[in-house]
Amino acid sequence: MRKILDVIGQTSLVKLENVVPRDSGAVFAKLEWENPTGSMKDRMALAVISRAEADGRLGPGYTVVEYTGGSTGTSLALVCAARGYRLRIVTSEAFSQEKRDHMKALGAELSLVPSEGGLTTKSLILKMIEEAREMAARPRTFWVSQLENPDAIAGYFPLAEEIWEQTGGRIDAFVHSVGTAASLRGVATVLKNRNPKIRVVAVEPAESAVLGGGSPGPHKIEGVGIGYRPPLWDPSLVDDVVAVSTSDAKAMTRRLARQEGLFAGTSSGANVIAALRVAEELGPEARIVTLMCDSGLKYLSTDVYKSL
Repeated sequence: MRKILDVIGQTSLVKLENVVPRDSGAVFAKLEWENPTGSMKDRMALAVISRAEADGRLGPGYTVVEYTGGSTGTSLALVCAARGYRLRIVTSEAFSQEKRDHMKALGAELSLVPSEGGLTTKSLILKMIEEAREMAARPRTFWVSQLENPDAIAGYFPLAEEIWEQTGGRIDAFVHSVGTAASLRGVATVLKNRNPKIRVVAVEPAESAVLGGGSPGPHKIEGVGIGYRPPLWDPSLVDDVVAVSTSDAKAMTRRLARQEGLFAGTSSGANVIAALRVAEELGPEARIVTLMCDSGLKYLSTDVYKSL
């Protein structure tokens, strides 16, 4: 009999049928909402907690602390509930109410940092980090520090192996948005080791296209685009960076629901837009894989779906 943490991973891979133009390559999406909290972040949460336990950084009676836009916090709340840890989360009203409610339902204690008009900005991220740093100074506390924690990268190695197995090794490009960069780096590391010719394409908000050499700015693609190059970013693994606007990402997210039956969040919409650009560039014989990062159930109160 399996336990709740045993069912993380082994998510489905499906082919997009209706949003992909003719004469483009095939685009496949990994349905990461099949993880227990409806997000790919379950993978990294299990990895960082397990590795901290293994080397003694985290033990019985400890409190786990982290800053997060929501999905990482929800995933940490799942793992902490299963493992018996108190969890304190620094977040903001810039991120969806559903995410905050989900974290609290799983036992997390929330501290909210005000945003500038509900937007994700570099200033907001830095304020959240600083508050988490202050919390982490207390005794018997483990700070996840996702932007600087290499254990998060290893959490996505199995995701890459699943993609390789599900495609039978027939993959020409992997396309994914960048928040902490852990998921892109973890998947890219494994896929490039399997086949160095696989193209890896990073996706970021057009309003804050810092990876492509632009300036930081406010945007509304939750979970990505922190306004500066994340410490875990490794440009040697990335072949190209594609910028997608918030409005285009939201529009594609709605199209995915209506035309593909895929109910996802805004970063997934951004992923698909970028994947379609790569598919058009590489041509009809190409096979491109991207991720449905999380479930649309996390965004029902936002203007992605609420205005429909």
